Amino acid sequence: MDLRRLETLLAVADEEHFGRAAERTFLSKATVTEHIKHLERELGVTLLERAPVRLTPAGHRLVRHARSLLTAAEAARADVTDAVRAAPGTLRVGVMGHGSAELTPAAVQAFRRAHPEIDLRLVALDFTEHVSALLEHRVDIAFVRPAPHDERVEVDVLTTERRIVVVPARWEVADAPQLHLADVLDLPFIRLPEHTPRPFTDYLYFTAARDGEAPRCSEDAAVSPQQVLATAAAGRGAGSALESFQRFYPWPGTRCVPVADAPWEHSVLASRAHERDPAVRAFRALATGIARELGPGLRLTPA
Repeated sequence: MDLRRLETLLAVADEEHFGRAAERTFLSKATVTEHIKHLERELGVTLLERAPVRLTPAGHRLVRHARSLLTAAEAARADVTDAVRAAPGTLRVGVMGHGSAELTPAAVQAFRRAHPEIDLRLVALDFTEHVSALLEHRVDIAFVRPAPHDERVEVDVLTTERRIVVVPARWEVADAPQLHLADVLDLPFIRLPEHTPRPFTDYLYFTAARDGEAPRCSEDAAVSPQQVLATAAAGRGAGSALESFQRFYPWPGTRCVPVADAPWEHSVLASRAHERDPAVRAFRALATGIARELGPGLRLTPA
């Protein structure tokens, strides 16, 4: 239920007039009318009698709830803002690869606008730093994938995307509109360093679909998306990623092909469990709010 529409309902209820409610909310009369109609369609009830304008019994009940909801929302907003302003400092945000697609720059920009007193610094993370940078206090919060299963870490799921493989353009599989796990498990995958955390290794190699068998790896190793792409372009191995990868890394000599039957995977915002830093809490609130707003549509509308 949209809080803006609830604010419009309260204005109409208080003013008992659509025109005055429009002036109070700085909306057009047509927009005020549409907000009320949308709420009525959403709830399946009539909220207002039109001549004269007054609340129905259902409208009275919703107004009581609306006042409580709006008060709680404003209190939450003020609490987060005051907490961060009371503790200026530095926030180090780790980003693995392209992070959580368009959500990453959106969250960073929103935080910088809301809290200019906080020095937000971006820290690039490679594949071997899945959550180690966070646990070793080299970053305060991090955009990573996949979601770690570690009691020392809390995660907020930001995107859920289908999987792709990144392959040399001259390989036969590169021309397929999509592949299946049976097609990709025997590909020579680019090697990861031995100290790469197991969750990321399992993610890259589709380990859950291998019944415990080790992948066939190329001789070339990589710890970053750029190294994966350069190695694939040279025809020396394959990598895997989330679908949004191809929007951020168009690379000559490579192709990104969807894997139709691979389970979809999350990208997450990871923070230390029981983190009390108000800047971290504020960043999480902003990032998850943007994720809810965008929903499955990851792309931001250009300004």
